[in-house]
Amino acid sequence: MEGMTERGTRAQIEALRDRMGEAIIGQREVIERLLIGLLANGNLLVEGLPGLAKTRAIKALARNLECDFSRIQFTPDLLPSDVTGTEVYYQGEGGGEFRFEAGPIFANLVLADEINRAPAKVQAALLEAMEERQVTVAGTTHRMEPLFMVMATQNPIEQEGTYPLPEAQMDRFLMHVNITYPPVEDEVEVIRLVRAEEAAAQAGAGAHATEPPAPIPQDAVFAARREIAALKVAPEMERYIADLVNATRVPSAFGDDLKRWIEVGASPRASLALDKCGRTHAWLAGRDYVDPEDIRAVVADVLRHRLGLSYEAQGEGISPDAVVAEIVRQVALP
Repeated sequence: MEGMTERGTRAQIEALRDRMGEAIIGQREVIERLLIGLLANGNLLVEGLPGLAKTRAIKALARNLECDFSRIQFTPDLLPSDVTGTEVYYQGEGGGEFRFEAGPIFANLVLADEINRAPAKVQAALLEAMEERQVTVAGTTHRMEPLFMVMATQNPIEQEGTYPLPEAQMDRFLMHVNITYPPVEDEVEVIRLVRAEEAAAQAGAGAHATEPPAPIPQDAVFAARREIAALKVAPEMERYIADLVNATRVPSAFGDDLKRWIEVGASPRASLALDKCGRTHAWLAGRDYVDPEDIRAVVADVLRHRLGLSYEAQGEGISPDAVVAEIVRQVALP
């Protein structure tokens, strides 16, 4: 019976991945990272140029999962209460009372669009809710739903008028995902997909319109999380995770290049994130154990926003990904 349950859970998550793949062409890595974030119970920071399906990706996830979805467009005039909610006074016949009006953060999936467009107070309000999974207003604590994930986006260009996230707040994101342009072949498929969607919208919901499949229930996510928590992690793999993170703190032990490039290493949150994401990657691959390839598959997403690069590295145009690649090359496999 347990085997049937495990297969059923995996089939539901695979169905969710397939449905997202039908709506998003050429961004398979984004789909996988979204699922890893969801199943690992973390939050994602996604960076990419405009038009690369960042918003479409999380909307596809929300559409195919039994959940509430909200989108917050971050702007310089946004207030913390616009995110978290506030106390509103209601006047009734028997007198008045204050009631809490929940903000858009109280949803299962939250898209924080262009998070670096809002000032520090708003960013802090969002990140506190992400970390604590609760909001306190007027002395009353309001908790988030058990299924809760934030996908924050950043635009790597047009930095004028933005408020970059401090390194300590960046550390709260499970992964930092970079989105690049799709291959030409996939872009042709994108053109065809959008054209078909426009034609369907023009035709309207006619008598022969097919009903969309029922969304995947939230219980499938919670069941997957329980299975991922039970995955085996060998002591050698635990040491490999710790060695990769430790290499960012003692770069001089791994060559002159890393010594010149890294100024501040990753915190223990990086080790915890590598463990969570590695186990989730292994589960999605159908294994009940973690191997080095699972760790290597997610290490760049976990570390790229947790490294403080030196001025020398920035001056030489060394990217965080290049630093992570060198760390992976230098640290011995278990």
